[in-house]
Formats: sequence, structure tokens, C-alpha cells
Amino acid sequence: MSTQDKLARTMTYEFQEKTWSARESWRVFGIMAEFVEATERLNSIRPAVSIFGSARTLPDHPTYKLTEQIARRLSDAGFAVISGGGPGIMEAANKGAYFGESPSIGLNIQLPHEQRRNIYQDVSQTFRHFFARKYMFVKLATAYIVLPGGFGTLDELFEALTLVQTGKTRKMPIILVCSDFWGGILDWLRQVLVAEAMIAPEDMDLIQVIDEPGEIVDAIFKYYETRGFESSAAEREVQLNL
Repeated sequence: MSTQDKLARTMTYEFQEKTWSARESWRVFGIMAEFVEATERLNSIRPAVSIFGSARTLPDHPTYKLTEQIARRLSDAGFAVISGGGPGIMEAANKGAYFGESPSIGLNIQLPHEQRRNIYQDVSQTFRHFFARKYMFVKLATAYIVLPGGFGTLDELFEALTLVQTGKTRKMPIILVCSDFWGGILDWLRQVLVAEAMIAPEDMDLIQVIDEPGEIVDAIFKYYETRGFESSAAEREVQLNL
């Protein structure tokens, strides 16, 4: 390759890098705008429960119907219900809340596949970035309810457990529904992570397994009966650094 060709290639590379760097810089403003818009629209929604589960669960599946029952009970009990805004378990959660007394909230995400906005939402907020959306799930929640799902569901579950375990967010009920589905992973957590001291035995106390809709609502009220749903000043300070 001649010196002239090398110089041309170097100049092209530098131009591409500068262009890409400029695009990344402007992207930061887009992320900031997403956080600001979501915070302004959703910050007054309290108390709220975030519900997670598979986008692939069909309306005639027993887990879909169970989710709908749970969400309706939560809504009638005064909890806004937050889901990912898409199909499957997300739709069931929004549907149950939509026909209840409290708001049904959908935090949708733009994806190449699977995700479409369900129609059972009083408030719908669409995100481009997973981390902005996940922040709002945690920030708004007084409890997490997790039904059977795939990688995304497991990601949300373990992120919530990590944030609570490390004190990066306030403690809250984290409830797994459908005990048969979760039995294997809970056994693995105890037999491997606890046994090999990767987590402390008491970390397992962060998880509750409850299958009955009424018992789920009761467990959340019981958790907050002595302290109330409002965050303390110290908890608000922690969440500023979430």
C-alpha cells in the first residue's frame, strides 16, 4: 500500500471515529430526555407494584389468567400496577389493573421482535433504552411480583435482588408466583450459591414464593403495616444514587 493510500485510510478512519463520537455525545442528551420525561409523567404514581413475566404467554394459559387475577386484586386494593406494556404476562397484568380501581401502567420498550403495546393501559410510556426503563420499574415499585418468564424476566428478578442486597434501593417484597416453575432455581440458589458462600444464607429471605392472589396482596400489606408505603428521607437519598 502506498503512503498516499495509507494517509487516505487514516483520514477516513479518523473522520468515522469523530462522527461516531459526536453521535454518542448526542445520544447522552436523548437518554437524559428519556429519564426526565418518564420521571415527570410517573413520579406521582404511588403506591405501585411491578409485575414481570413472559411476553409469550397466551391469553388462554392458566398463568395469564392467574396474573390477571393478581393484578385486579392489587388494583382494587389501591396499588397502581406496572408492567412492561407488551403482550403475554405483561398484558395480563395491565388488563387486570385496567378493570380495577387503580391505574394500569405500561413501560414499553422498542424491540425488533415480540414487543407490541397492549391496549389495557391508563398510562403508557415508551423507552428506547433498557436501563432507563428498568430504573423506573425499581424507582416506582413498593413490591416486585415475578411470574414465569425467560431471560428478560430473570434479568429483572436478579437485578431487583442485587439492588436490595447491596442497599442500592430500599427493601421491598420480591414475590415469585407459580412455585413449581421456580422450585429448581431456588434449589440451585441454596445448594450452590449459599453452599459455596457466593451469597449469604439470609439473602434467600429476600424472596417469597406465594401462589394465591389474595395471599400476595396480604403479604405486601403486612410488609408495610408498621412503616407505611412512603419512602423515608434516607431511602429517597439512596434512590437518587440508584
